[in-house]
Amino acid sequence: MRLAMICYPTYGGSGVVATQLSMALADRGHQVHLISYEMPFRVDRYRPNLFFHAVDVGDYPLFRYPPYTLNLTNKLIEVVENHDVELIHSHYAIPHAHAAWMAREVLRTNGKADPVLACTLHGTDITLVGRERGFYELTKFVIAKQDIITAPSGWLAKETDTHFATNGRVQVIPNFVDLERFQPKDALDVRRSLAPPGYRIIAHASNFRPVKRIEEMVGAFVALRRRMPAVLVLCGDGPELPKAEHLAKEAGVRDDLRVLGQQDRLEAILQAADLFLLPSRAESFGLAALEAMACGCPVLGYRAGGLPEVVADGVSGILCDEGKDVCLGALAADLLADEPRYRAMRVAARAQAERFAESKVVDHYERMLQGALEAS
Repeated sequence: MRLAMICYPTYGGSGVVATQLSMALADRGHQVHLISYEMPFRVDRYRPNLFFHAVDVGDYPLFRYPPYTLNLTNKLIEVVENHDVELIHSHYAIPHAHAAWMAREVLRTNGKADPVLACTLHGTDITLVGRERGFYELTKFVIAKQDIITAPSGWLAKETDTHFATNGRVQVIPNFVDLERFQPKDALDVRRSLAPPGYRIIAHASNFRPVKRIEEMVGAFVALRRRMPAVLVLCGDGPELPKAEHLAKEAGVRDDLRVLGQQDRLEAILQAADLFLLPSRAESFGLAALEAMACGCPVLGYRAGGLPEVVADGVSGILCDEGKDVCLGALAADLLADEPRYRAMRVAARAQAERFAESKVVDHYERMLQGALEAS
């Protein structure tokens, strides 16, 4: 196959999945053109079949805000024409699916090409941003124009059907994890760098958006901290990160916070962690939770969104009702105090993660994309 993959390059599930899928397909011999405004952070090495194309955003004084969607559309047209691309795969609907559809319309009109369109939805493009008045009608339109629509969980597929009238067209393909990279290790040096002896390490990694419920994560940690010595390790960056620091200071646990920013080797932190907290409002899948479990780190979160499809409640982690931050902290403390149960859960977390092995999920994507090309 010759395909273009559009994604955000930043710290978030959609960019991670798109990048890792691009690398895996390139390793299988497909020609993959990765398109974004900067190199995605998960690209780990050179591959002869993987090409990166940066979207140039001009600085024309007439525009108050750079018209990124138009620049992306033009870049897509250029890449399809120059490299005979057969399929455009958008990750996250806004604005990637819009740009892909516009590019195809131009290419069809010019008689240059007629690429197949695939779009993988990742969560807030459906549950939050896509429903805003300024985006809804166009998002609904371009989703309908895709030849293939996928979502990482049954919950998100249902949400898409309900709010965007996709009539059961959304195929569920879960996110996946590199089980060689994310695997249990002692990581003693990392533990020593993060916490004094005898302290528990609680981790969280995200793009720190409001949907992540940072205030409830800090509340849960405070409840846990009353029971035992612990540190809260925060990986990633985003608008809610200062709130986490402010709330921790107000609660008197600021010295127990470890703010690490974006981590290229997140697995080292997850291998050192005792638990992973993810109290999101509507996690579409929970890729960070999957990567934590692959490292043998149990996950605690809410019974919301697609997370119950990833975390086996009471087996590889613990889920509780939404909004009960103190409950979440108490559950975490109870688990860590019960050493036999905790050890069993670490083993079960890895076993659960193995159900989402990269090779199996990439097989699914490969069959689906090749099938769409053969049918076009």
